[in-house]
Amino acid sequence: MTGARGGAPAGAEADAGGERQKRRTREVLAQVRKLEISTGLLADGLISGNYRSTFRGRGMEFSELREYVSGDDVRSIDWKVTARLNHPYVKEFVQERDIRVYFVLDMSASGGFGSGVAKKGRALEIVASLMFAALRNNDSVGVVLVTDRIEGFIPARRGRRHILRALVSILSFEPRSRATDLAESLTQASRIIRRRGILFVVSDFFDEGDFLRPLKIMRGRHDIIAIRVTDRREREIPDVGMIELEDEETGEQILVDTSDPSFRRGYLQAVRLDERGLEASMRRAGIGLISMLSDEPYEAPMRRFFRGKRGRR
Repeated sequence: MTGARGGAPAGAEADAGGERQKRRTREVLAQVRKLEISTGLLADGLISGNYRSTFRGRGMEFSELREYVSGDDVRSIDWKVTARLNHPYVKEFVQERDIRVYFVLDMSASGGFGSGVAKKGRALEIVASLMFAALRNNDSVGVVLVTDRIEGFIPARRGRRHILRALVSILSFEPRSRATDLAESLTQASRIIRRRGILFVVSDFFDEGDFLRPLKIMRGRHDIIAIRVTDRREREIPDVGMIELEDEETGEQILVDTSDPSFRRGYLQAVRLDERGLEASMRRAGIGLISMLSDEPYEAPMRRFFRGKRGRR
């Protein structure tokens, strides 16, 4: 007779494990189908003008050098060649057929926090909507999953099946680390995302490291957009007396008196300084920033950003 003494037979344990895995797979697939339906309208809305007009022509490659003729855009003149040959020449470019869209998604433990909707769940909805917008634009989509390092990488490919597989991978992902190190993760990402493309970095950006440095370097090759998802309780603390706050990533706990008005004012001031500092730094680096709360509808800030970006082209 086989089986573990005092417990269920080994075969029964294996069957139970297999059944749990099947149930988990069904749950993940159901979530993916729900995501496709719930984000479809936003994806259609972005494609109807905002996404497509923003990124069309972003990927351009050099075609040839030819003599300037009346009516050419003077901004396309190659001044070095013009000076050397003593006659105006212009550069001609053609649009790359395949625009690659990558999502760098912060999967650290702080994303699990949410007083209403978890930040990680909202971030996934945003990513899914952009993925389906890219699908409708026939763009390639890739994913980089990060914590304090790169923990998952899905190369860019086209097609609905690829996007559905990518979403399954994200939903099934179990990070090995709870910590955040965007600077290191983005440095690693810059080594594997070599071809020019569009890069969405999705995080709460609660990281004291210098993540702007690798972003500035990557900005030379990619069109970068940062999407910051935070929770309402991270911006303001209500008056609920003595409470214990815990850092999701380190487990560190502190006891604070939220009934103290000076504490609440100081906290709110620090949060606003952080937000303004991030906005100013991103603006100086030429990186677009979309900020939103996890429990608010994300369609409006997304559309607003794309309309503004299209207007600045």
